[in-house]
Amino acid sequence: MAKRDYYEVLGVSRDAGPEEIKKAYRRLARQYHPDANAGDKDMEAKFKEVKEAYDVLSDPQQRSRYDRFGHQQEGFGGFGAGGFGGMGDFSSGIEDIFETFFGGGFTGTRRRQQQAGPQRGADLRYDLEITLEEVVKGKETHINIPRLETCPDCHGSGGKEGSSPVSCTACGGSGQQQVVRNTAFGSFVSIRTCEVCRGEGRIVKERCPNCRGEGRVARERKIEVKIPAGVEDGSRLRLSGEGEGGLRGGPSGDLYVIMHILPHDIFKRQGNDLSCQVPISIVDAALGGEIKVTTIDDTAKLHIPEGTQNGTVFRLKGKGLPHLRGFGRGDLLVSVRVEVPRRLNARQKKILREFAEAGGAKLSEQSEKGFFDRVKDTLGGK
Repeated sequence: MAKRDYYEVLGVSRDAGPEEIKKAYRRLARQYHPDANAGDKDMEAKFKEVKEAYDVLSDPQQRSRYDRFGHQQEGFGGFGAGGFGGMGDFSSGIEDIFETFFGGGFTGTRRRQQQAGPQRGADLRYDLEITLEEVVKGKETHINIPRLETCPDCHGSGGKEGSSPVSCTACGGSGQQQVVRNTAFGSFVSIRTCEVCRGEGRIVKERCPNCRGEGRVARERKIEVKIPAGVEDGSRLRLSGEGEGGLRGGPSGDLYVIMHILPHDIFKRQGNDLSCQVPISIVDAALGGEIKVTTIDDTAKLHIPEGTQNGTVFRLKGKGLPHLRGFGRGDLLVSVRVEVPRRLNARQKKILREFAEAGGAKLSEQSEKGFFDRVKDTLGGK
């Protein structure tokens, strides 16, 4: 299911400022918070959607990247910095709501102290479609990934070459400011991120011209992906360090390539086994014979015993898909479909009459018609 536009989720315009975004988030967070809607799964889902939108649009770097790339670009999508899944830690939503109602607190202090240091880059996701034939043999391919990378000029510091950041005078280098608020519940002392240095504790006076002081730049990279044989639909391939660059010297995130197996015209997958239907004639079904069957990567001979019934399933060993972690392959399950001629000529009808009478049947004109219909129904004809 496609994600809604983050600006639409919060009900703000694309040029909305930080305060307008925060105000919209607080209003919606109060409305949809699980504590205020106990047991309501729809409200919980809306709260998570609002939280995800706010996490992106309240961060200047993530917002810049979202404005440029959106949710996806050629199958590409980003996850939250908290890791694979895009939602981050649900407990962070509780902490943000605590800040919404009371203006911050001890949990907010701990989180902002962590953010002031090196921060790991976000994990990224790429959805890759592959064919069933590629599952058999594996595949090596290249994908283009748009991402934020550590600025090569300032190495992530955000400062111009030769310059160094200075301590923020507004917060004394702590990255936090203490605020006292009077509410209906009494006076609360909250610790907030310094608005001057944005929690960094330092200010870059001479910004790097390449990244404009952000410490990261947007780039598109071509990355080699090696897909092992036997992968399943929804499998995740983790490429360590190929996610977004970290902040303030933090490590890069990872890239997760998600496999999507395209439907096949002939075969259906059942684990490592494949299944298909093969048409055979009345003669082959009645007298038996040998037919040639198309497999996923070759052809094989299939022996049809005398008197084979419509829908009989035969197993061709080792003609399925390879095992992802191990040796050997699954099987191919072949279901035979006996085809009845739609129109019979006079000679064919005569032979069938003789066949029926040889079995003890006595056919009138009406029963003869019924007999042919029963033959077609029994053998799967129309």
